Amino acid sequence: MGQKTSPKAVQKTSPKKKAANQRRNAPRFRRRVGPPPPSWWPLRRQPDRDPPDGLRPPELPVRPRQPGRRPGPPPGSVRWIDLVGLGDVPALEQLAAAHGIHPLALEDVVNLDQRPKVETYEDHLFLILNLFETQAPGEQPSGEREQIALFATHDVVITFRERPGPWFDLVRARIESDRGRIRKAGTDYLVYALIDAVVDHYFPVLEGLGDRLDALEDAVHEGKSGLLEPLGAVRHRLRQLRLTLWPTRDALASLMRQDVPLVRRETQPYLRDAYDHTLRLADMVETHRDSAANLFEAHLALSGQKLNEIMKVLTVISTVFLPLGFIASLYGMNFDRESPWNMPELGWALGYPFALLLMGGTALGLLLAFRRRGWLHIERIE
Repeated sequence: MGQKTSPKAVQKTSPKKKAANQRRNAPRFRRRVGPPPPSWWPLRRQPDRDPPDGLRPPELPVRPRQPGRRPGPPPGSVRWIDLVGLGDVPALEQLAAAHGIHPLALEDVVNLDQRPKVETYEDHLFLILNLFETQAPGEQPSGEREQIALFATHDVVITFRERPGPWFDLVRARIESDRGRIRKAGTDYLVYALIDAVVDHYFPVLEGLGDRLDALEDAVHEGKSGLLEPLGAVRHRLRQLRLTLWPTRDALASLMRQDVPLVRRETQPYLRDAYDHTLRLADMVETHRDSAANLFEAHLALSGQKLNEIMKVLTVISTVFLPLGFIASLYGMNFDRESPWNMPELGWALGYPFALLLMGGTALGLLLAFRRRGWLHIERIE
């Protein structure tokens, strides 16, 4: 015989009643008396407010911090290392080994007579740029040249320079103030910003040389002397700028033409803008060089013309006194006056006035002859 079950045993509890029973049977906490539930307990406990043993939260595992190790940047960020001073060669070698800089590139960093160029390696980009110091208005242009070496990977940009200077202050200010897209873009845009800062530094240098040429042009037209040295200094500086800007233009052109993985397509228009700036600078250099050459030739021509005028006056004076000296030397010969053939006018009472009139008439005649031929006329161009 089967055993009968009661209706209460067959009856099942609904999910709503089951959840209500669980909430009813759960332990309750008072906010003012006891501590908060274990899930709310803070990670750092205070010694004077320890919870009961049953409510103590589990200890979280903490990774021990290694001594001497600094936390790195978050993924996707870009680091810029601006190294000033190249005297500590072991430190440079250590930095190059840490970031994978090629030994030949490091050798170019240390040697400060490199021309602007760009070199692409498997995992990084290497550039060398040159710039010149800006001289004050009215100051003679100096030949101080600064070499900037730039190393870039997908997350690190390192700049090497010999002396401190204000060339990257605008880039640093943009980064600190978070203006533009320099913080949102990658290393290729930071490389462009640094290249653009170096290229834009040439504009005040060329503007200063242009002002210097204007002042020298005014001095040349005023006929001042002693202008060969300043004109030569300006021409020498323009020659240095030409030898620097043309390789810079070629380096930027090769950087745009080459398939560099580090440079994205979004950065190509900005590099073309820097390339256009180098073309403008090269045109300005050529214009200033032509102006300096013309001023140099004009100064030489005016100096030669002034010398010719001086030589003309001296020639006229010597030509006038040549017959006067002949007359004076002729009557200065001491011969016997008793002979009728030995200058009988020496004993004449009017001999001395006659000699003076003869000399004056000769000089006057020569001057009239020179004026009639136009040799005494000096043309001046206003």
